[in-house]
Amino acid sequence: MSDELSLKVKNAIQESLDLKKLVLHQKLYKVLVEMGELVVKSILNGGKVLICGNGGSAADAQHLTAEFLIRLTSEVNREGIPAISLLQDSSTFTAAINDFEPKYLFKRNLQTLAKPEDILLAISTSGKSENIVQVLKAAKEIDIKTLGFLGSDGGESLKYCDLSFIVPSNKTARVQEVHITAGHALIEYVEGRLIQEGFLKLG
Repeated sequence: MSDELSLKVKNAIQESLDLKKLVLHQKLYKVLVEMGELVVKSILNGGKVLICGNGGSAADAQHLTAEFLIRLTSEVNREGIPAISLLQDSSTFTAAINDFEPKYLFKRNLQTLAKPEDILLAISTSGKSENIVQVLKAAKEIDIKTLGFLGSDGGESLKYCDLSFIVPSNKTARVQEVHITAGHALIEYVEGRLIQEGFLKLG
């Protein structure tokens, strides 16, 4: 067993913990409550959450979509919350990138599926992904509220987000680890509020 590699494992866990502590210390988490209120307003008005991302962030988008639709935990057995991942099935995905430029992948899906009551959550560790910037621009054009889970300085995506949760790190893996924690916290807040409002039934 390599001591050097063992130390890398320890350091990775420590970095993740330190970054989450920084989010708490700098009160960056407070924007998640504001985001939650926008999501609640969207759902109560008949809208849904549209979520997108690339690579690991695409996995996060699908992960969070599942937890909106199905449930976050077995302790809160509630009805589903309307949500769609803009990363569609493989046939739709390959058709989109074959027939159009890849940067328009999410934009095309949003323009087809979205309505004004919806809300977009775009996930990007750098904020620089072209298809994320394009989908955010498209959402603004049809007056859909936009939320960003971003990293580093937020990149170009930042200027097209109504609210942004920015993880202050350039390390992709560490940013993703905080993003998924933030996503869980956001869903927990939203489901709690929708239960308070009598929108979601339990059991």
